[in-house]
Amino acid sequence: MRTIVSLDIGGTQLRAAVYRQDQQEPITQKRIKTKASEPDALGRLLKLIEDVFPRDGHVDAIGASCPGPVDPHTGVIMFTPNIKEWRDFPFTTKLMKNFGVPTFIDNDANLAGLAEWKFGAARGHHHVLYLTVSTGVGGGVIINDRLLQGSHGLAAELGHTTVQADGPLCGCGQRGHLESFSSGTGIERFVADQLKAGRESVLDRAKRNSAHEISEAAKQGDALSIEAYQIAGKYLGVGVANFLHVFNPSIVVFGGGVSQSGPLLFDSFHASLKERVIHPRYLEGLAIARAELGDDSGLLGARALTELKLDS
Repeated sequence: MRTIVSLDIGGTQLRAAVYRQDQQEPITQKRIKTKASEPDALGRLLKLIEDVFPRDGHVDAIGASCPGPVDPHTGVIMFTPNIKEWRDFPFTTKLMKNFGVPTFIDNDANLAGLAEWKFGAARGHHHVLYLTVSTGVGGGVIINDRLLQGSHGLAAELGHTTVQADGPLCGCGQRGHLESFSSGTGIERFVADQLKAGRESVLDRAKRNSAHEISEAAKQGDALSIEAYQIAGKYLGVGVANFLHVFNPSIVVFGGGVSQSGPLLFDSFHASLKERVIHPRYLEGLAIARAELGDDSGLLGARALTELKLDS
């Protein structure tokens, strides 16, 4: 029976789990602190894998989910935001050398989408658009039951599509990206700019308010906070309309903390989306769902990727 070790490489935690082919729940799992500012993150990860490795020594493959640009074809992590020493890092080569089994890796947003397709909200769908709306905006696309990766593994950077030329500055250094409007960071920036310009609000002018604090103020009727989420929803609709035109999915799955804000975000999203699709056929039968897998999406996505690779 096939056995897979799945890894979820996060900024604060490293997680490892062992899965059997016929079970969705892991037979064992463990997490440790990433300690990203300390050297030898690889050593800590290797020790973690050793700790969960089955006693009989039988593992068919290892899969990993990692934030930041990753080339899944070569197994190289171009860079990951929190582990600075991993730049142009030959990740899969290092692990295969240590454990002697095939090893696969991809971007965490791609694999969260793959996990929702295989195990979560998009089960049964063959064309899936996944968006995580949190501190940033990430995405994953499934076409004909295959993860869209691109020639260098850089496809589906959906948060970095331009929705307004010369719009606000995105964290990547470019302007007008979806992420600069609809992410938690974008919402916070808009509110901070408006407060600095003298707008009235119940929010604290002396600090940068979090997206959660802004959503709570909106629920109390604060006009600035409501506007911030309306703008975020509007541009999320602009972005998703573009993605529908390109990918024509049967379901859109939303994950991430900002997507939990409900009508505050999604009333303006739906209105914007409906206004911008070029034909209502794009919306016929289109399911809009909330991600189901939560913190396990990384582990399950790495597992799903590995199973697809082993079956190909």
